[in-house]
Amino acid sequence: MLGNDHRRTRVANAYFSLFMAVGNIFGYATGSFSGWYKIFPFTLTSACNADCANLKSAFILDIIFIAITTFISILAAKEVPLGSRDRSAPFAEEGHEHSGQAEEAFLWQLFGTFRYFSGTIWIILFVTALTWIGWFPFLLFDTDWVGREVYGGKPNEGQNYNSGVRMGALGLMLNSVVLGITSVFMEKICRKWGAGFVWGLSDVLMALCFLAMILISFVAKNMDYIGHDLPPDGIVIAALIIFTILGVPLAITYSVPYALISTRIEALGLGQGLSLGVLNLAIVIPQMIWWDVYVSFLQLFLQSTRSTVVVSVGSGPWDQLFGGGNSPAFAVGAIAAFAGGLIAVLGIPRSSTQKPRAMI
Repeated sequence: MLGNDHRRTRVANAYFSLFMAVGNIFGYATGSFSGWYKIFPFTLTSACNADCANLKSAFILDIIFIAITTFISILAAKEVPLGSRDRSAPFAEEGHEHSGQAEEAFLWQLFGTFRYFSGTIWIILFVTALTWIGWFPFLLFDTDWVGREVYGGKPNEGQNYNSGVRMGALGLMLNSVVLGITSVFMEKICRKWGAGFVWGLSDVLMALCFLAMILISFVAKNMDYIGHDLPPDGIVIAALIIFTILGVPLAITYSVPYALISTRIEALGLGQGLSLGVLNLAIVIPQMIWWDVYVSFLQLFLQSTRSTVVVSVGSGPWDQLFGGGNSPAFAVGAIAAFAGGLIAVLGIPRSSTQKPRAMI
């Protein structure tokens, strides 16, 4: 995945998205199943009801699979520790000293690459930041949105909210199915239309999906089933369709930015690992800013209402500050995604590699 051939990098990231989608399908499928407490009956106690037992069962499954994958990783990677390699090599002390200097200089190397970046690379980093600002509200509130605004429930009050969360997990499973299918065709699509153009269109599609979620929230709020009945099938199907469609831009987000940055970085000779690390900064820095804003809103709400933390961090301060629902968060995501899409389409040069036509 860190090779110098940008086409192979793009294919490798597509395969990464594919296998991650397979894992997500099974993971979200387990989340949509409500009978885990029957398979692990010891999780059901007087202090832990069925919903609590299902959650504990999910944690048990997590522990099992993490242990298995850790064991496989340790056995499969036949690596020699750097310390032992240095001690066995001649001039070990010099090598150890050089290694220490390299570790100390790493951050300087990381930030020192900035001065070599071209305008296109900065555009890619900026679009990456906007794209992930768009994704964070969805990743935070996806199943909560279904439970609250589609099913009209509240945590720990009746079964509507829990039913909505399970339906949201089903939607995320369908999302992962589409993610995997899109990953298979990613290379052909990017070769035909250009990676930057495909990325821009996917961000615009993501923005439209978020706007559709806001519209569904508005429609559901003005119907009379909220609070005493399950939602109509049409509302639920519309929510599932949106979750499913979002699998397309998610697959592109997982692969195309890395391929684009690899293409531009190769000519600079800076090293793929270091440069892709810089791309990851464009992902985590907006995430830190988003969480800072999120927590600030929570603190503001708690101070203004003299409430307790029981108000629930999970419900989100957006619900109380803006008069109900997760729509303001999705609106922020839609604006960021749409802006990122326009910048990607207009600012990233088309780099499609179409096969030349044969001479007649």
